[in-house]
Amino acid sequence: MIRSITQQKPMEEIEHLLEGMDRIFVIGCGTCTTLTRTGGVEQVAAMAEDLSARGKVITGTTVVPVACDNLTSDILSEFGARMNQADALLVMSCAYGVQTLASQLGQMVVPAQNTLFIGKENAAGQFNEICTQCGTCVIGETGGICPVTTCHKGLVNGPCGGTNNGKCEIDSNKDCAWTMIYNRLKELDRLDSMRTYKKPRNHLGEPSPGKFLIPEN
Repeated sequence: MIRSITQQKPMEEIEHLLEGMDRIFVIGCGTCTTLTRTGGVEQVAAMAEDLSARGKVITGTTVVPVACDNLTSDILSEFGARMNQADALLVMSCAYGVQTLASQLGQMVVPAQNTLFIGKENAAGQFNEICTQCGTCVIGETGGICPVTTCHKGLVNGPCGGTNNGKCEIDSNKDCAWTMIYNRLKELDRLDSMRTYKKPRNHLGEPSPGKFLIPEN
């Protein structure tokens, strides 16, 4: 299952973002940040307690089912009075959830998290990034393993000189992406794919913000 992986900002940064705003309503998310324990019921309660200890007045808290859902503003309507008493809404969700709320609510919205990446849950509590959504997919020639994401250096034409016994020189606990690709292509009898030279990636050719429109028939 794909999840948005987040990490709580340092409290000093959150305090800075909330500077001049004394009354706070805290919102968590019932999906990704609940799963990663960065914005579920317990974390929202802990945040409210921490902010109270730092002199903030908490006008209310809640955990919405899906912060990035367009129905979130309707779900929050029952908290309207307590939200209106707040100078800001502190949102403990991914950046997508924060932006969704900011677009739907006429109040100051402050993120409590840094969004790290979109991850796949490989085991309970273990998430790995598998795609950076770079727009230049090369996995058709690498046995379905993405070197842009899996290799710490994002190399697309084989390993660097630092690979050691199949491990990455940056993280010795991590398998070298290009050793994995070699082994996969060998199993598939497709090692010739490694001889295909891939041009350097043109980062300037990746427009941001990205847009996609399904062509009309």
